Amino acid sequence: MFAPTLLPPLLATTNIIEIFERCDSMDKVIVVGLIVLSLVAWTIMFGKYFELKRLRRLNYRFEQHLREQKTLLDLPESFRDQRVIPYADVFADALENFWRAAAIGKERGQENPRARLEHAENAIQRALARQTLRYESSMIFLASIVSGAPFIGLLGTVWGVMEAFSSVAMQQSAGIQQLAPGVSGAMLATIAGLVVAIPSVFGYNLLLGNTREMITELENYASALADRIELESN
Repeated sequence: MFAPTLLPPLLATTNIIEIFERCDSMDKVIVVGLIVLSLVAWTIMFGKYFELKRLRRLNYRFEQHLREQKTLLDLPESFRDQRVIPYADVFADALENFWRAAAIGKERGQENPRARLEHAENAIQRALARQTLRYESSMIFLASIVSGAPFIGLLGTVWGVMEAFSSVAMQQSAGIQQLAPGVSGAMLATIAGLVVAIPSVFGYNLLLGNTREMITELENYASALADRIELESN
């Protein structure tokens, strides 16, 4: 009873394979290249989605643990050894630079609470920029696939049409057998480009929204961290 349901996809697959076999070498290269780009795009989208989901979970857990502490400045080294967590990386940089500035000021006999705080804030800004780049990694490459795939497909379209007219010109006849290989290759390249670009643009927009949201959360966390360090250092 499943035969009627499975028959159209099988026929469609067979037709696409036959069309691909009739294409010339250039269109085959373009279609195969677009298939590879599609696999790369899906790999990036799934990998980035699960990476952001994991980092957000780790961030929330670390922030909740940090809120439970009465003081931040005297926390043990274990809190600074979790650099894989973005929030922990910002925290570690802030405290390390805070105490480094305190140690230098003590050696020189010029202890300055404001200087320690400024060093901690500068470290927070550097860590914030570093983690922002981490969040946005691979997004530029995915955006390149989104914008480039339709143009690669268009190249295959133009090439296929050009081949079709070239065949007609050489044989001085405009029969379907002369036009079919070039036109079918052109259409297949167009379809391949759209198949790559359409899912990629939706995935890119979803990931971009998640990335911007997480960057905003990171900035809010960094601001709250700087405020708490300032309160405890006074």
